[in-house]
Amino acid sequence: MEVCGKIVLVDDEIMVTKTLSTLLKLEGLKDTIAFNDPLEALEFLKDNTCELIISDFIMPKMEGIEFLACAKKLPSQEDTTQILLTGYADKENAIKAINEVGIFKYIEKPWNNDDLILNIKNAIERTNLKRALKEKIIQLKKANDELEEYSKNLETLVQKRSKELYESREKLNAIFTNCADGIVTFKKDCLINTLNQAACELFGTNEKDLLNKNFFELIINEKNQKLENPFRAQKPIFLRDFSLINYTSNTKTPIEISLAKIENDKDTFVVAVIRNVSYQKENERLRDDFIATLTHDLRTPLLAAISGLDFILNGTLGEISEKQRELIFAMKKSNEDMLGLTNALLEVYRYEAGKIFLCKTRFCINNLIKECAKELEMLFKQNNTEIAFDFDSEELYINADKNEIRRVILNLLGNAVKHGGENTKVIIKSTKTGKDAQISVKDNGIGLSEDDRKKLFKRFSQGTSKKRSCSTGLGLYLSRRIVEAHNGTIWVDSEINKGSNFIFNLKNAALEDKVLL
Repeated sequence: MEVCGKIVLVDDEIMVTKTLSTLLKLEGLKDTIAFNDPLEALEFLKDNTCELIISDFIMPKMEGIEFLACAKKLPSQEDTTQILLTGYADKENAIKAINEVGIFKYIEKPWNNDDLILNIKNAIERTNLKRALKEKIIQLKKANDELEEYSKNLETLVQKRSKELYESREKLNAIFTNCADGIVTFKKDCLINTLNQAACELFGTNEKDLLNKNFFELIINEKNQKLENPFRAQKPIFLRDFSLINYTSNTKTPIEISLAKIENDKDTFVVAVIRNVSYQKENERLRDDFIATLTHDLRTPLLAAISGLDFILNGTLGEISEKQRELIFAMKKSNEDMLGLTNALLEVYRYEAGKIFLCKTRFCINNLIKECAKELEMLFKQNNTEIAFDFDSEELYINADKNEIRRVILNLLGNAVKHGGENTKVIIKSTKTGKDAQISVKDNGIGLSEDDRKKLFKRFSQGTSKKRSCSTGLGLYLSRRIVEAHNGTIWVDSEINKGSNFIFNLKNAALEDKVLL
């Protein structure tokens, strides 16, 4: 391995320094600086580092031992290796001085060139190893200091995080324990493993009696809804129209439930938050009863007003002028619209209160569709609306409440004309699929956006975001309730400026065309 390093050579004899410098260069040690004056060499060494200092023992201005001792005290030469050249006669004094100063080696004059070069290379390598070791020690100390600092910081951080986790756990425990809503957790077997005091109070029993019970066997699905598996759901599930039995009071309590899946490294479980909605349900009942009473009481004066205006219009109370007739006719129309709204509100209340009773009979749905179209014939003419029928078979018999289905068809036809504008084409289609009967009303009007379609069958939804209607917003909502009461579904397919297609499907309502007696 090639050895490199700077060598400072000091000897008062010029011949010695020249000879030795030449020898070193021939051996590849070219970075050699020679001095014949030890004082000049010291000045140089103050500002320059080197790997090896070679000094003669006997010199006129300063002895070699003293020179090397002074060089060793210099900060730049702290790790530099030193070699002393001495004659045989001065050997004993040199050895004594070497032990005191701590010189690496002494070499007697005359020297053997091979031994000299070998010692010089060993000395340079020694210096490099010492400096490398010192650097490693410095790095190790720095790393150790950093590790100690990190350890202190880590301990502080762990203490801080432990405190935060403890505080968070205490907050969660406080929320879980003191929450007014019932909180229940269960795993994939749906067996309850934890619950809070509010949940125990809702069920009217203690925690011991509820643990390891199937959660879904303790609640009542009032409308037999199809439930999504909460462990497969991508987002929380909200359940309405549920109730539970309070075992203490032996009463049924209406509830709403939020189900959320929680996953961690170890397990997956579901948190169910149960809310008692008895107060809200009672308020809704009182509100609906008030509206029902109010609308019912409005019917009598409205009917009386309409009848009185009819008497005036048909001349029973005497002749009237044309202007009077127009004004009274407008008043009658306004009262009839108000009566229609009153009746719609009453019907909505009846369906929501569960007080509707369907009177199902066997009838031909195609004939009913034609009757409804005939009833709206004047409206079609006023709007230049073209109506077409598309029946799979001429006679499609169904088992349903004829008057309620008539209300649905009239509403869909009326909406198709009103929202389609002038020169609209309306196609009414009836089909039979197995035991299901399906009716659709398609127009080529302005169409509906996706946002409008989502809220269309909700209560008091009016028109679209582009065009608002002066209607009550109860027609489609009531139609949905009527269809759902027949165990059916209603929906709309629509695109902006491409028209709308309202479809309702009556499940298991279709009958055979002929009845065998």
